Amino acid sequence: MKLARTIRFDASDLNVFPHVAEEGEWALPGSFVFSSMQADQITGKWNQAFANGFVGCESHGFSTLVSVATAKPRDVEALEASLADWFEQVFGAPSRQDALAAAEQEISFMADLCESHKIGTLLCIQREAGENGITEQFRSLPKPESCAEQKIWTMVADDDSGNEGGGQ
Repeated sequence: MKLARTIRFDASDLNVFPHVAEEGEWALPGSFVFSSMQADQITGKWNQAFANGFVGCESHGFSTLVSVATAKPRDVEALEASLADWFEQVFGAPSRQDALAAAEQEISFMADLCESHKIGTLLCIQREAGENGITEQFRSLPKPESCAEQKIWTMVADDDSGNEGGGQ
C-alpha cells in the first residue's frame, strides 16, 4: 500500500506551524484536526497549518510536504492502532470500534490519494473553509522533477591527465 511520509527540505515548517511534524513520519491530510475548532481559533500559525499542513501521525505536528512511500502491512496496522488511540483520547471517539473505523477511513483516503503516484512523488495540500465545510485540493510534483532528484554536481577533468576536478 502507498501512503505518505513527511519531508522537509528547509527550516520553513519550523517557523510557520504551531507544532511541527518530525521528518519521515507517516502523514495524513488531517482536516479532522480542525473539525472542532472555531474560526476565531484558526489564526496565525494555526491558520498556516489549516491552509497548508499535512498532519504527522506520531508527533501530531504539521508538514507542508509529504512524499509518497510504500507502507508494509505492519506499518498500516501500527498506524491504525495509533490513530485510533488519538481519536479516542483527543477527539472523543465514543468507542474503540468507532475510533478504528475512523482511522481506517483516514488511512484509506490517504492511500487512494497516493495510489496513482510513483514512489517519491511530493504532495502538497491547500485547504479552505466555506459554506459547505472544509475543502481540500492536492497538488503533486513527480519524482523526476522533485528537488531530491536534481543533479547539482558534475565532475569534469581539470587537465589532460584525466584527473577529475571540482564540481560545476
